[in-house]
Amino acid sequence: MKSLIIVYSYHHNNTEKVAKVFAKVLDAQLKTPQQVKLEELQEYDLIGFGSGIYSAKHHRLLLDLADTLPQTPTGKAFIFSTGALTGEKKATKDHSILREKLESKGFVILNEFQCKGFNTNSFMKYFGGMNKGRPNAEDLKNAEHFALNLKQKLSS
Repeated sequence: MKSLIIVYSYHHNNTEKVAKVFAKVLDAQLKTPQQVKLEELQEYDLIGFGSGIYSAKHHRLLLDLADTLPQTPTGKAFIFSTGALTGEKKATKDHSILREKLESKGFVILNEFQCKGFNTNSFMKYFGGMNKGRPNAEDLKNAEHFALNLKQKLSS
């Protein structure tokens, strides 16, 4: 199984920490949206798409990449993010724009992952931020479990 993880992470590299766990479990290559060559995407059996959450959606560079993706009859993907506020309903909402874009291109979304990330955006920087130390060891263990489940789902 050949896997690719496309991640945009820059403030505190929260999402990159999660992506590296996925990459290790899935033996996947990591790329930023800017490094992706569209013609190479059909080589991958699984593609992960992730970034931090900004104003209830993934980063603009990831969403812009999703707009340019070619149609795929067999694409399998997963979505992930880190954010200040999390939870199943929040993840469903936060991931909705990216999910719709990927599904419109023919991708089947196998699963989604979200965990808290250290956030110093906006006024929060004046109070020392939110979710300091996140993602933590437990979050990364959950990311590992998520990736192992994906791997098992693909091999069965």
